[in-house]
Amino acid sequence: MKTPEKILALLPDEVNRVIEMAWEDRTPFDAIEVQFGLAEQAVIALMRRALKAAFVAALARAGARPQHQTHRFESGRRRAFQV
Repeated sequence: MKTPEKILALLPDEVNRVIEMAWEDRTPFDAIEVQFGLAEQAVIALMRRALKAAFVAALARAGARPQHQTHRFESGRRRAFQV
């Protein structure tokens, strides 16, 4: 999907504000479109792009491993559930 030019033109503070407004239940997408000129699909694309980068960065900082690597066979027996 091609990134709309309006998304690329937003400042970091504006991106944060758009995401905050979209996340709130009380703010309709029409208000975001009036204020920032972004349609609902553009807001969704912006959130996917911005939040995916933040999620990947958080995983890297935490040194997290995928969950399937934490549930391995231990001394010949498989752990059924890890608490």
